[in-house]
Amino acid sequence: MWRRPSSIKLMDLFGFRIGVDRSWFLILFLMIFLLSGQFRQALHSSDGVAYLTTVITVLVLFGSLILHELGHALVARRQGILVRRIDLFLFGGLTEMSRDAASPGEDFKIAAAGPLATFLFVLLCLVVDLAIVGPHRLIHAAALDGTVQITPVLLSLSWLLIWNVLLLLFNLLPAFPLDGGRMTRATIWRLTGEKERGTRIAAKLGQGFALLLAGVGIWLMLAYRSFTGLWLIAISFLLYQSARAAIVQTALSARIEGVRVADIMDRQPVAIPSRTPVGDALEEFFLRYGWSWFPVVDDSGRFLGIARQERVRSALDAGEGWLTVEAVLEPESEAGWRVREDRPITELLSSEALGRLGALMAVDGEGVLRGVVTVDQVRRALQAAFGSPGRLA
Repeated sequence: MWRRPSSIKLMDLFGFRIGVDRSWFLILFLMIFLLSGQFRQALHSSDGVAYLTTVITVLVLFGSLILHELGHALVARRQGILVRRIDLFLFGGLTEMSRDAASPGEDFKIAAAGPLATFLFVLLCLVVDLAIVGPHRLIHAAALDGTVQITPVLLSLSWLLIWNVLLLLFNLLPAFPLDGGRMTRATIWRLTGEKERGTRIAAKLGQGFALLLAGVGIWLMLAYRSFTGLWLIAISFLLYQSARAAIVQTALSARIEGVRVADIMDRQPVAIPSRTPVGDALEEFFLRYGWSWFPVVDDSGRFLGIARQERVRSALDAGEGWLTVEAVLEPESEAGWRVREDRPITELLSSEALGRLGALMAVDGEGVLRGVVTVDQVRRALQAAFGSPGRLA
């Protein structure tokens, strides 16, 4: 089960964890290095002013990417989908959601929300630019040609305007996994009633676009020895792999269609009642079963979180044996340790919590713990669907 590396947390915004992958720092410093010289020529200023303008501009650009992902996240949450975090990485941003869209309308709304947020950012930059200087100086500032007097604010806003327009147009291309491709999938899904068919067509378009992009990148490298060509090749590789993964996922979904979490879970999970003293929990559960963690439930059987042996033992060692397990558990809140028992097992394949903990708690509509589904159970279900473990590699 693949596990995505943890990111570096930047902040919490609107209840979402915002973080950056370590690869993000590479593109951050690379953009600052490549732009600082162009900004210095356009501003006719000192190195310090040009460098500061460059740093602020690049950071605001990444801020606009966060705004784009926030568009997805806010609409997803409005649709009842838990959004665990937003991460920036080498080639853009990623919003991690607890499940995929359940209807074409839901899918379209979530996909369209990101480009809409970018469009609003573009409008803001345009209004401010035009209010400051008018269209003539705006064009020269965006082109970085240095033919007119340009201030740092004008240069930054103009550059951000142009790049966000390009990002918006790029994102709207009907090629999965771009937002335009996701909207294409939703449209086909609506027309045909088949999500798998929509995904397959949008992903094929995504693969075709990736190959075209790679061809342009190779041509730029050979003809002009341009760094942009190398960048396009890298992006095309990522797009192609993502589209290919979507096609594989679609084939997998078709093979295990109808299999739900309840079909493979352990229906007799061992759980610690929340009112249990930590001393009793250590004796009756951790030492008896030899496990490192247990789910914790309240008096009604609702799943509350995870109790880990080290935290229970630490409480005892600190002379706090009077504490109950509820006081030392790790709350479920945003950890993603639960899954509805009626959900398809395909939703477990991208679960970071499953890869991290090794299991998820299966609950009903009231949050009552009904079972535990493990990585091994998911793996066996996939092996049974494909008939051979070797075909899962």
